[in-house]
Amino acid sequence: MGFKNAPMTTVKPVEGKENLFSPEVRAEIDSWIAKYPEQWRQSAVMAALRIVQDANGGYLTEALMDQVAAYLDMPAIAVYEVATFYSMYELKPVGRHKVCVCTNVSCMVNGSDKIVDHMEQKLGIKLGETTEDGRYTLKEVECLGACGGAPMFQIGTKYYENLTPELVDSILDGLE
Repeated sequence: MGFKNAPMTTVKPVEGKENLFSPEVRAEIDSWIAKYPEQWRQSAVMAALRIVQDANGGYLTEALMDQVAAYLDMPAIAVYEVATFYSMYELKPVGRHKVCVCTNVSCMVNGSDKIVDHMEQKLGIKLGETTEDGRYTLKEVECLGACGGAPMFQIGTKYYENLTPELVDSILDGLE
């Protein structure tokens, strides 16, 4: 059987492990699983991780990733690989506002280093850290696909482009 026809090795849920998902979370994950043939339910892993992360206040725990693996009948290591490869998943608590600053080539040549320096100074934290009040997390990310508006960052689902230190101050000061 070739790769195209063979799903990942299936695993059975750990006996006695409580289900960490609410009925709403399970229903949302199920809606993503339904988009794939039954033998390819693992294809919903990225959506399942996002759903679970959102329901958990913005980050994933090992127990939640194990539960995703069991729910999707896939090895836990495969879920860990996805969660640690993509920058949209967090493995520790983040601030109420996660500021994802692009530092890839287009943004870098257009001054993202100055934006990062300014934000670190303004917020009193370095990249990868969260303010003591839990309001902001500052994160470095790879290209967000908005090179024409470099330098830029993302907060939540919103992109902010053509940043200057003054514009950064205005944006951050306007957040609740």
